[in-house]
Amino acid sequence: MRTLFIGDIVGKIGRNAVKALLPNLIDKYKLDLVIANGENIAGGFGLTEALVSELFKMGVHVITTGNHVWDKKEFVNYISKDNRVLRPLNYPPGVPGYGSVIYTLQDGMKAGIINLSGRVFMHSMDCPFRTVSPEIEYLKKETDIILIDLHAEATSEKIAFGYFVDGQVSAVIGTHTHVQTADEKILPQGTAYITDVGMTGPVNSVIGIEVDQIIQRFLTGMPDRFATASGDGILSAVVIEINNTGKASAIQRLQISYP
Repeated sequence: MRTLFIGDIVGKIGRNAVKALLPNLIDKYKLDLVIANGENIAGGFGLTEALVSELFKMGVHVITTGNHVWDKKEFVNYISKDNRVLRPLNYPPGVPGYGSVIYTLQDGMKAGIINLSGRVFMHSMDCPFRTVSPEIEYLKKETDIILIDLHAEATSEKIAFGYFVDGQVSAVIGTHTHVQTADEKILPQGTAYITDVGMTGPVNSVIGIEVDQIIQRFLTGMPDRFATASGDGILSAVVIEINNTGKASAIQRLQISYP
């Protein structure tokens, strides 16, 4: 099974990059499953039902999120209606939405996808390490193919988590920092890993936001309403090859310019 994981999609430029580039990627890599982190699709902050529908029509099968999932308040009412849109599993009990899903591919093969949030330099959450173990056990009743989006800030937390679940899941893909790392690897027990898959959005930006706005924020410390940058874009992603036992055999980084 070949899976494409697209890094954090930021605003219209990110969405346009996916729309333009995804069909060719599906053909080139003979993709079976497409996952994308979409927590920034709505102007760089949050999601809307209409934009989620747009991503599904482009060929994305499952959308993961992170700390910006609640930025558009109207989306709270939608997230429990579609289990293809995930929020971090380690939110406290009672929070709406789904933290994992078992997605059935066209050939009948099943893949489990888990969304988690880190805790270091992030909002207070339940422990992702302790939260994930029973969820893996639950998903393995139906499939050995399990992929995790760990939405986290600290590289040490992501790396430690990767080794923690090595051999239990097919892949751990880090998101949140919007900067692609060059440490993709297959861990000793067969789990594909990358600390951060990167961003799909405006290339000349500070993690998707207008450069001058961020510079002024650092110079003055004054708050401002951030706007997504304009101009050319980039699609950041990884392609992961997984065998029927759930072990990964390859992971490849992608960064493709748009237009």
